[in-house]
Amino acid sequence: MCDQTFLVNVFGSCDKCFKQRALRPVFKKSQQLNYCSICAEIMATDGLRENETLASLKIEAESLKGKLEEERAKLHDVELHQVAERVEALGQFVMKTRRTLKGHGNKVLCMDWCKDKRRIVSSSQDGKVIVWDSFTTNKEHAVTMPCTWVMACAYAPSGCAIACGGLDNKCSVYPLTFDKNENMAAKKKSVAMHTNYLSACSFTNSDMQILTASGDGTCALWDVESGQLLQSFHGHAADVLCLDLAPSETGNTFVSGGCDKKAMVWDMRSGQCVQAFETHESDINSVRYYPSGDAFASGSDDATCRLYDLRADREVAIYSKESIIFGASSVDFSLSGRLLFAGYNDYTINVWDVLKGSRVSILFGHENRVSTLRVSPDGTAFCSGSWDHTLRVRNMFFILTLCVRGKKSVDWPSLKRYRGYRGDCRAGVMQMAQAMPTNNLSRARVVALVAFAGTLLERPLPGIYLDRG
Repeated sequence: MCDQTFLVNVFGSCDKCFKQRALRPVFKKSQQLNYCSICAEIMATDGLRENETLASLKIEAESLKGKLEEERAKLHDVELHQVAERVEALGQFVMKTRRTLKGHGNKVLCMDWCKDKRRIVSSSQDGKVIVWDSFTTNKEHAVTMPCTWVMACAYAPSGCAIACGGLDNKCSVYPLTFDKNENMAAKKKSVAMHTNYLSACSFTNSDMQILTASGDGTCALWDVESGQLLQSFHGHAADVLCLDLAPSETGNTFVSGGCDKKAMVWDMRSGQCVQAFETHESDINSVRYYPSGDAFASGSDDATCRLYDLRADREVAIYSKESIIFGASSVDFSLSGRLLFAGYNDYTINVWDVLKGSRVSILFGHENRVSTLRVSPDGTAFCSGSWDHTLRVRNMFFILTLCVRGKKSVDWPSLKRYRGYRGDCRAGVMQMAQAMPTNNLSRARVVALVAFAGTLLERPLPGIYLDRG
């Protein structure tokens, strides 16, 4: 995303010719060296055979890449939307803004949910990181960073710490306590140090390790306690803008995307890239794993979102429309994986049917570009952050229409007794006809019917949204 790209020229002594010049990082056997452009080109030509040039090697690499694409195309026998033709279409649903979080003085750049499904951490261009209670909209903690453009923030799995960073090139970890008056800055721990801005960070399955992505073109795995670099990941040819950890118990892989239009899957143990996808036509701003971990989605400045199947090793779906001309800044899946939420630079959030490839809803409300969005851990809500300085929390349920024989609708007051997640939204799954022999439903039968409706979504309903009044 060009608005978040900051190029920094580092001047100093070249590690090869020792002259004072503009330097660029070069990695040789995982060791970082600072070479000037002349020495970097000389190093690149070392080991060339007779009559070999960099141009000829580039041509050979492109031909090999073309052959790989041809082999992938041979296995491409059917489109995803063709397989999903017999799948029942999604019913009508409404997603209303339930909470608006105001407090940042500038663009909201990143946010993350706590595992308790209630608290949210957000970072902004104003240099502040705020921890919110999404139920009450209260601010529980606020940290002022030493720089503006805090582009990355993340909640620790335990909920006892947050990590953040940006133009300071660092990833800092702050422990959270119950004492709101305590000086959090005094307990700050600088964990990661890159040679360019920090664009993304994410804790692994524990509080002890953290992944970072940077504008220096690398990703890295760090030990939180000691600040030691455990593994570095080199392969992107430009700024890395996003990353996401695989949703597995072992968590040994993650995906990253960047300004080189590539999405790369990495093995955290070896530091090697195990899969790479290069079908976007512009910067990849966001990547997110499918809930099962077998696929991932990406959002790009080319105004498309794409779905990649890791088992098939190829792109399987493109989510786009001719009317969409602005870039996608952030993507995330619903808990079941049927919906893909994508925030765009035209101030809207588009909701896509993952299987059928069609757009099922457009969400309005923000007054500037949507920079970040995340679905809550239990799937009952999602939060979006925008350049309009606010975050908005929306509910995530289809409208549930319970019908009976004779086409009489269910008495809504009987449903309104159930006060679930924040108790102010309508339950929703899909339309069901002739569900009960009478519209005089008992409390137990309503619960049973809603539970059955939840199974149609391939998951139970952890909380029921109901309308007030």
